[in-house]
Amino acid sequence: MFTIAFVGAGSVEFTRQLLRDVLSFPELADCSISLHDIDSERLEVAAALAGLAGGVRVRTSLSRREALEGADVVVNMVAIGGHAATLTDFDVPESFGLRQTIGDTLGIGGIFRGLRTFPFLDGLAADMLAVCPDAWLLNYTNPMAMNIQYLSVVAPRLKAVGLCHSVHWTIHDLSALVGVPHDEVDFLSAGVNHQAWILRWQHEGRDLYPALDAAIAADPELARRVRVDMYRRLGYYPTETSEHSSEYVPWYLSHESEVDRLRLPVRAYASISAANVATYVETRDALAAGGAPPPLGDDAVEYAPQVIHSLVTGQRRTIQVNVANHGLIANLPAGAAVEVPATLDRLGVHPHHVGDLPRQLAALNRSFLNVVDLTVAAAVEGNPDHVRHAALCDPATAAALTVDQISDLVGAMTAAHGSLLPVALRGA
Repeated sequence: MFTIAFVGAGSVEFTRQLLRDVLSFPELADCSISLHDIDSERLEVAAALAGLAGGVRVRTSLSRREALEGADVVVNMVAIGGHAATLTDFDVPESFGLRQTIGDTLGIGGIFRGLRTFPFLDGLAADMLAVCPDAWLLNYTNPMAMNIQYLSVVAPRLKAVGLCHSVHWTIHDLSALVGVPHDEVDFLSAGVNHQAWILRWQHEGRDLYPALDAAIAADPELARRVRVDMYRRLGYYPTETSEHSSEYVPWYLSHESEVDRLRLPVRAYASISAANVATYVETRDALAAGGAPPPLGDDAVEYAPQVIHSLVTGQRRTIQVNVANHGLIANLPAGAAVEVPATLDRLGVHPHHVGDLPRQLAALNRSFLNVVDLTVAAAVEGNPDHVRHAALCDPATAAALTVDQISDLVGAMTAAHGSLLPVALRGA
């Protein structure tokens, strides 16, 4: 029996969404589901939601290792520190005058989200290698690039890939914008997570970029988005939202005029995180009262169910994955976490060789990966100096603060997150 373990199952809406998509495949109807969370109440809610699927075998455990026993696939979606830590990631930098929009991938928020996630990843990797060494780890937890690169260093035998829907939705929305059916489009995307690029985008052999240019020219409001601004300057469309994309470069958030021109929602993820908590409470209370949970949307498309279906059935399909760069993108650093296409089948996940990115895109990705590399090195080497080095090299942070302010901010964030950080880095 094929067993899927969900770690961080207390992210109940995401767990429910993934379960719905998994069980939509008839071939997966008899799989076994194992749910783990450290919060007993959230775990009970997740189990109740899983039970609504009907007929599926569900087990729960507050013990991670117990929950992982016999797993064929492990889906990771933890958020270490929860909503409180997310607010810290915004509030402390804001007190220094640093703007963030999402704060979960790069920048000060991304650095410290990574640092507090690494100890968890150590334990998860150790448990998987002990009780399900052949299982695939499908990681959804951000910061994606930092987490995947960290795992590739500390647990190279682990079969880990990172999954993110940003490329899918970019192609979906761009295709709608130019009036072409999404499922008829051919494309190639590569780069790093949240800063990959649409390198080719065609319909029946026709390049769709000229159609995008025409759509932008016809609607001046489209130009008031970071992604469109980056596309017009760099020649290729980035694959993550404008809110995310604004944080990975030095050009926008530190300038009030650009925040206004490009309609950037500062602190957006703080509100999203609060809304997620509210949705959980609504779901918990509805189930406790014997009612139905809030309905799920119909437009969710995640890669994990597709990976699982291909592992079980052998059906070949192509998705985007995040993996260590071993000869995949030639002009990005070896070993760095990159996002590339991959073929799925019964044997697993097979990343594609892409070759060189256009120079300007590789240059921007390298500035992103410098922060990733230094953050990972800080934890692997137990070197708190590298936390400051990562912050100093972060494009948006360096554009907004002086070197002394950056150093003081790192100290304040270290104190605020305290015991969530690796022991060796608590004095950063």
